[in-house]
Amino acid sequence: MKRQGASSGRKRARIPSGKAGAANGFLMEVCVDSVESAVNAERGGADRIELCSGLVEGGTTPSMGVLQVVKQYVQIPVFVMIRPRGGDFLYSDREVEVMKADIRLAKLYGADGLVFGALTEDGHIDKELCMSLIAICRPLPVTFHRAFDMVHDPMAALETLLTLGFERVLTSGCDISALEGLPLIKRLIDQAKGRIVVMPGGGITDRNLQRILEGSGATEFHCSARLARDSGMKFRITGCKICETIELLRPSLPASEKRPLENETNTQKRPD
Repeated sequence: MKRQGASSGRKRARIPSGKAGAANGFLMEVCVDSVESAVNAERGGADRIELCSGLVEGGTTPSMGVLQVVKQYVQIPVFVMIRPRGGDFLYSDREVEVMKADIRLAKLYGADGLVFGALTEDGHIDKELCMSLIAICRPLPVTFHRAFDMVHDPMAALETLLTLGFERVLTSGCDISALEGLPLIKRLIDQAKGRIVVMPGGGITDRNLQRILEGSGATEFHCSARLARDSGMKFRITGCKICETIELLRPSLPASEKRPLENETNTQKRPD
């Protein structure tokens, strides 16, 4: 194979704040890229973490150092992104070698699950590659990330993922956000019939979670929450933008801070 490169009586749903989403009838996975963000996610009520690096690129494989330390500080499950680079999901043989090595290392350092995706050049699930990666991942659960949103035929792709043995698929409904892709997400969930978890993700916020929850019937959701914090550096070079701010994930605020939380804003880079 060629390779290159909810009911009307339900309370209004909110991004978990202080208690897990599972207590409200759904599970919330939060995407993080640092130890501090992972701690904040658990403190804010996340049920599971997706750990990655390079959020600007939609998420890439995190360092094993970050994974090792995150596992020391949080108790909730940590699923690790396996994506050797940003860009498309058509991988070279050497990139595949890296993915396999990263999976083995992630398992060694305590990953509770793995997240990856791969496509063929014509927009279909790369069955051969996915099968080989899943074999290395086992016995851990596997999620197919938002590469799904780039497939040629989403309904057929869902059946392929079922056949391959994926436990869940993350999707925005092949649209710019989960809200805009809601009709397709609902169709996918109806087709899945509980055989695989279809997890909406992409632009999910406090303001639209209830609509997506009720409109899709999903039981798991994926979001991120970013807060730009000024760098602590006192010495600055005028015009140099490298370290002016630090982006941290902060899924909840202390009760004393009555500021609205702006959740996931990165809807363009697919996999996370």
